[in-house]
This record gives sequence, structure tokens and C-alpha cells, in this order.
Amino acid sequence: MTRQEEQRDAGRRVGRRSGALKAVGLTLAGALVLGVALAGYAYWHLDNNIRSVDINSALGDDRPAKAVVTPSAAAVPLPTGSLNILVLGSDSRSGRANQELGGGDSSGARSDTAMVVHIDAGRTKATVVSIPRDTLVTRPSCPLPSGGSTAVAHGAMFNTAYELGGPVCAVKTAESVTDVRMDHYIGIDFSGFARLVDALGGVDVTTVKDIDDDYSHLHLKAGAHHLNGTQALALARTRHGIGDGSDLGRIGLQQMLVKALLARMAATDLLTDPAKLYRVADAVTASLTTDTGLDSLGELMRLGRSLKGLTADRVKTVMMPVVTAPSDPNRVIAKEPAASELWASLR
Repeated sequence: MTRQEEQRDAGRRVGRRSGALKAVGLTLAGALVLGVALAGYAYWHLDNNIRSVDINSALGDDRPAKAVVTPSAAAVPLPTGSLNILVLGSDSRSGRANQELGGGDSSGARSDTAMVVHIDAGRTKATVVSIPRDTLVTRPSCPLPSGGSTAVAHGAMFNTAYELGGPVCAVKTAESVTDVRMDHYIGIDFSGFARLVDALGGVDVTTVKDIDDDYSHLHLKAGAHHLNGTQALALARTRHGIGDGSDLGRIGLQQMLVKALLARMAATDLLTDPAKLYRVADAVTASLTTDTGLDSLGELMRLGRSLKGLTADRVKTVMMPVVTAPSDPNRVIAKEPAASELWASLR
């Protein structure tokens, strides 16, 4: 081979290497752009999943006072003050997914589950107080989205507030009953709860008695169980197969599920499994309705990070003290002074 031919062959090899490197570079650049685009779309999708209600504007200043937060001398990246959050589980059957999960009419919605979640200052301890949906209360006048307001109602069931006036009336009624300012509101629907449990891979619970409830379609022997989303939802709705068949027995099961969910989330390292993290985040955000203070993915993430020291064993679950209503043996009223003392401890 002549010197000229050797030079041409070397040039071709350099050209091939250069072309290969360029192809690799373009592929990596394309993958990076695609990754950024997908990440951007994922954030946009999750952020737009969240529905919100401007409760502060609707209720104005006619509310219990906010808790006084002592300012810290040093700047802190995350909030550490106490919080009170009204969490409602909606029994809405609107939408195909909710209707497939059973029962009820599809034209309205009631708060099937009502919990006031009090997070202590420092955010390492919490108390979850369940309010029985059958509690008779004085439902205050509530502003309506269409204008005007509802009339004050004496001896109304607590869960009718949501049915009549949505989250705004539910918050106002809860504040009227407790005299505790609700800093935030979070509502979750049937299908969203089931999707969340499935995205986490199920939850582990232990029942102390057999459950046979044809209404919720749940049949469990006493003992340890690993439940999928549909089964966990059935457990949250079960009341006919336990105790006296009232809402009070169901509350114990719902509180057990809250702790089981917290334990499952703590045991699942979502950061090492981006696909599972996205499924969980999608299930959570798609099922939520919040107040405007929590209506973005950024705000929810900030709240979540501020609770990193809160573990399932530091969550206390109780029920608002109640007694049978004199006017109706199927309803309850707040037991005083125990109920007032409980709410005073959360202010």
C-alpha cells in the first residue's frame, strides 16, 4: 500500500469514528431532551390533576382565629408550625370509576369520612380526630357557589354540610362544631383511595373479629390480611358486619387504615422506584380536592417534606366523644364537656 493510500484509509477511519461519536452525542442529547420533556410533562400532569376550592375567600374573617406561630430566630427551609387539616372522604358516585365501586345514587355526594388532622408544632406528632357522620349539629349558614347562602339548620347531620354546600360548608360546619380554625382542606374520592392503595402495592391490616358485610361486599376472617385497593375501600365503608352496625364501628376500621397507609408509605422507598413514585403521585393528585393553599404539586411536596419526621407510631387516632341523641337512637351528639376539652387541646 502506497503512502497516499495509507493516508486515505486513516482519514476514512477518523471519519467513521467522528461520525460514530456524533451519532452517540446526538442520541444522548435527544435522550436528555426527551427526559426533560417527559419530566416536564409529568410535573404538568400531576400539577393539573389537583382540583381546588378557594375556602378562605368564601368564608372571609368570620372564622376561629389562626393559631399563633412563634417566629424562629433562624431561617428554616420548611414550615414547622402546628396545622389543622379537615380531611373528608367523599362517597360521590360521579364518574364511572366511582360508580363501579358500589352503591348510592350518582347525583350527589356526602362526606362518608370526616377527620380533623392536628399536626403538632415541630410536625413530628399528630392527632387524628374522627367526627361521626351521623352527629347532629347546628349547621351554620354557608355561602353557595351560585350565590346566596344556606339557612342555619338545627339538628342536622354533620355530613349534610358537604352534600349541601361542598367543601366550603363542610369547613365552616367543622369550625362551628370545634371552634378550631382549619388551616387546610383535603378531600379524596372513592376511586382515588383505591388507586392509591393499589399504587402502594396494598396495605397490611389485622382485624380482631370476622367481618361479613354484604353491603360493602367484604368478608374477612379475624387475623392479618394484605388488602388491595378495592378491599381497603370496602373495609373503610364497612359498618353492617361489625359492632352494632352504626357509623361508630366503621370509624375504628378507618383509623386502622390511616395507620396502615402511613406505615406502607414509610416502608416503601419511592425514591428508588421512579415508576412507582409516579403512580402513587398520579393516584394521589388525581383524587384530591384541596383548598387553594395546597392546590399545586409544589405546595403538596413542601407539606410532605415538612412531615418527614412524622411516623405512624407518632399518630394518635381518637373519635370525638359522643352519646346517643335523645331525639333519635340512630344519631349521636357531642358528649360534653369531653368533646369541648378535646377540641381545646388542638387549638
